[in-house]
Amino acid sequence: MRVTFAEELVELEDAIQREGDLVVRSIQAATRALVENDLELADEVIAFDDDVDSNYVAIERGIESLLARQTPVASDLRLVLAMLHVNLHLERMADYCVTVAKLTKLMGGLNVSDDAISSSIEDMGQRAEQMIRVAMDAFGTRDADRAHTLVELDELIDRANRNATEDVLSLGDSPEEREYGLRMLVVSRCVERIGDHAVDIGEQVVYLVTGEFREFSDASHPG
Repeated sequence: MRVTFAEELVELEDAIQREGDLVVRSIQAATRALVENDLELADEVIAFDDDVDSNYVAIERGIESLLARQTPVASDLRLVLAMLHVNLHLERMADYCVTVAKLTKLMGGLNVSDDAISSSIEDMGQRAEQMIRVAMDAFGTRDADRAHTLVELDELIDRANRNATEDVLSLGDSPEEREYGLRMLVVSRCVERIGDHAVDIGEQVVYLVTGEFREFSDASHPG
């Protein structure tokens, strides 16, 4: 039976929501692997990225096929364009999770740890997970007001990132401590960027609802 244009849109959007769930699992596992120094879990995060990539490619091809066969206009066209952007943001979030997992493996032999830094990273991971859920829920329900709440949530991640940076600067001067500190700065930045991508998804929600694209006011673009 021939699938209608509307049904294809629903299937693609369902696939994007599933991809969002995969990314939530990735950030959960990557953060836990780091905090618990679980190298096996870090390996699982790296391998799991293949599942995210497969979903990303399938969605991309589905959108390309739809555009080649259909001529979406107005709100349908906005939805297709928004899905393209959301799909890319999710895939990049997963890439950051892989970077965190790889850095976790590299730090396994340093024999250096810091509870304050680990606590800040864990806090950031939980907030990033919350932001992904809010962004994907807002996208699914076309809730622009909910999308705007991502700005405040992003500030909380930024604050935890600043705390982690200050704690890194307080570490000792041994080569191992310096290496640990530098790698944790990269980890903190990766998680902070995941929050930024969630904000970007929120901006796509507003575009989808209003037909106008405008960046939210945040730390990078103060109002």
